[in-house]
Amino acid sequence: MIERSVSVRLHSVNVLTVYMNMEPVPFNKGFYSVDMTFAFDVGLDVYTAPATCPIAVNGVALFTKKAILYGSDGDVKVFTSSDGPCRPGHNVGSRALPKAVCQVAQPVGLSARVADARPGCCPGYKIPDELCEHFGGDFDFECGRSVFVTIGLFSIVQIVRNVQMLIPTCDFCVPSKECSPASDNPCEMFKRIDFPTDSFFPPRVSDSGCGSCGKPQPENG
Repeated sequence: MIERSVSVRLHSVNVLTVYMNMEPVPFNKGFYSVDMTFAFDVGLDVYTAPATCPIAVNGVALFTKKAILYGSDGDVKVFTSSDGPCRPGHNVGSRALPKAVCQVAQPVGLSARVADARPGCCPGYKIPDELCEHFGGDFDFECGRSVFVTIGLFSIVQIVRNVQMLIPTCDFCVPSKECSPASDNPCEMFKRIDFPTDSFFPPRVSDSGCGSCGKPQPENG
């Protein structure tokens, strides 16, 4: 369809997944390099001739980004309750490395155009199998035309680490005194009730939620 297209229109972009790889930065203790590859499901309307109905086509777009962040350093090993002699290979503990987290908002499709593929623009890596299965098969890189898309993306990249925190706590206490029962005299109980002043005065305009014109003001729902 792309080979026979005269124009395309971008109508949807969704994030399929983000592949992340984190490595320590040499000679910068506590800093880590986070390599991210964003995989997008791009929906196109393909026009094979002027004034014809479009044909819906979906493809994958990949974008790579690198970020260097500070994640501190730890020299301890972490053991969890799942470790033990019944699971060989899991009872040696893992280094206390941080974790990279990427939050991605819904991307914005800005533009798309069809152009002849430039020599040497074929990607030098294999698209993961799970992405191929999402689109129903392997991709063909022998075609002479490609679709170039521009995508607006908002993301937050973080490095998180488990830290120790000291929080003051108080033990439970048992009451040592008994509450003295109140008087059963109804008159004494009535004297302890505050006089209901608001019940004897109508509410003001500002209290009733009405504007100066006497109409109710809309409330945020």
